[in-house]
Amino acid sequence: MTLSVTRPIPQILRYLFQMWKGLRLQFFLNLFIGVAGVGIRLLFVWVTKLAIDTATGVTHEWSLTWLFVLLGIITAVQIALSRASRWIAATLGLDGRCKMQRACFQKLLTADWLAMKQYHSGHLINRIERDVRDVAGFLTDGLPNLFNTVVQFAGAFFLLFYMDKMLACIVVFVVPFFLLAGRLYVRKMRRLTHEVRNTESRIQAFIQETLQHILVVKTLERTETAGKELLGRQDTLRGEVMESTRYSVITTTVMNIGFSTGYLLTFIWGTTSLRDGLITYGAMLAFIQLVGQIQTPVRTLTQFIPIFISTFTAAERLMDIDDIKQEAQTQPRKLKGGVGIALQDLTFQYTPTSRLIFNKFSYEFPAGSITAILGETGAGKTTLIRLLLALVTPTGGRAALCADGSMEDISPALRANFTYVPQGNTLLSGTIRSNLLLGNPDATEAEMHRALALACADFVEKLPDGLDAPCGEMGDGLSEGQSQRIAIARALLKESPILLLDEATSSLDADTERRVLQNIASEFGGRTTIIFVTHRPEALRHATQTLRLEKTGK
Repeated sequence: MTLSVTRPIPQILRYLFQMWKGLRLQFFLNLFIGVAGVGIRLLFVWVTKLAIDTATGVTHEWSLTWLFVLLGIITAVQIALSRASRWIAATLGLDGRCKMQRACFQKLLTADWLAMKQYHSGHLINRIERDVRDVAGFLTDGLPNLFNTVVQFAGAFFLLFYMDKMLACIVVFVVPFFLLAGRLYVRKMRRLTHEVRNTESRIQAFIQETLQHILVVKTLERTETAGKELLGRQDTLRGEVMESTRYSVITTTVMNIGFSTGYLLTFIWGTTSLRDGLITYGAMLAFIQLVGQIQTPVRTLTQFIPIFISTFTAAERLMDIDDIKQEAQTQPRKLKGGVGIALQDLTFQYTPTSRLIFNKFSYEFPAGSITAILGETGAGKTTLIRLLLALVTPTGGRAALCADGSMEDISPALRANFTYVPQGNTLLSGTIRSNLLLGNPDATEAEMHRALALACADFVEKLPDGLDAPCGEMGDGLSEGQSQRIAIARALLKESPILLLDEATSSLDADTERRVLQNIASEFGGRTTIIFVTHRPEALRHATQTLRLEKTGK
């Protein structure tokens, strides 16, 4: 899913204001440094004028030596302010960006599973990296710079106006043209920026997905095809960027003509006035510097237009994350004693027009039972797991946990009662130890070794680094079977009242699978409700009941 329409400006401004509340410290520090810098620069212009007028004998009110000392102090203060600004950007700026990134990341972690599936993971990663950087940078640096730019313009204008009213008016005559051109510029650039940003997201998603499935791409001999696909997407991006650049160049060229005209008029005015003895050399130099300090802010303001557009576009994309439906946020709650599961007249379909996966389906998983779930592809085994884990909600009927003689509808808060081992390789990059500690952060060495033994993953003991052996992305460095056994050990460390294994032994040989299932049944059977989703017969030997699912009608 990508952004299709732009949001109203007031809505975006409200969002930016909410984000700004958490970044106020850096904002005000940058604002203070910026305003102080503007004052120092204007003071430098005035002291420079006094120094030149004193040197040429126009005035004798000041000591030239003391003016030089004052210029040195002003220069030192400017350097100090510049370093302070860089330090704030490197420390507080990073903190602010990380804070926003964590907030977006947490939103995704607690989002409704089905709602989040509408977005490609590559698009979401692009937003919490690129868009967060743009918004945080604008709120902590861009906004203070904008305010300081306006202050610099106003200060330089009033100082010039104090020295020569006519000249000040001539210099700022381009401002109305800037405002008109800016208004025309914004409308089209918002659309172009949306297109560029969405194409960038699609490129990142394609690269991410291709690298994740590099083995498939290689074995199908489609590396060249993938390269051509990336080139095509990059060509699209290049075209969009070129269109945006052409439009930007034309607009800024028109503005720059106005700026240059204002500078030329100032130079002509100043030189003729100097020739006629109407102003001093110091005043002439001050005029030139002040013109720069007036026109530079106006030029800077034109550069803020694409910054505004980029920020608004980024904010809209982050607002999409905010709009993703969230799970009910309650404290995880484990039920006491044996926990069973009851499905009563369960009905489910993913969308109102899609096939019914379950239609008034009822079944009991008694506490302490071991159930093997069988069924052809599409019969609903994976969907049933999602319903039990509260990733999706029943369309009708009820899915409930049973404990102490009472029933409670399954919800995200009750997910704590489940330990889930999905099919496939689910290890994270790090070490074997770090993966095991995901199951139980407080697990001791003895508990981790015990879990590995139950999962028949005692090969870990023979590795040179043992539990600290490195584990690459998707378990790189380990075989599929080894990765699967470590994933089972990780799940056993959690010790929840319900254990779900979804084809969790599919990569194991028959003998290892037999020993793993026997260990689990012996260790946890009777006190833990165990559910095997499987196509293999070994699980049936340990099951106390068997559930065979069949496809429903359309």
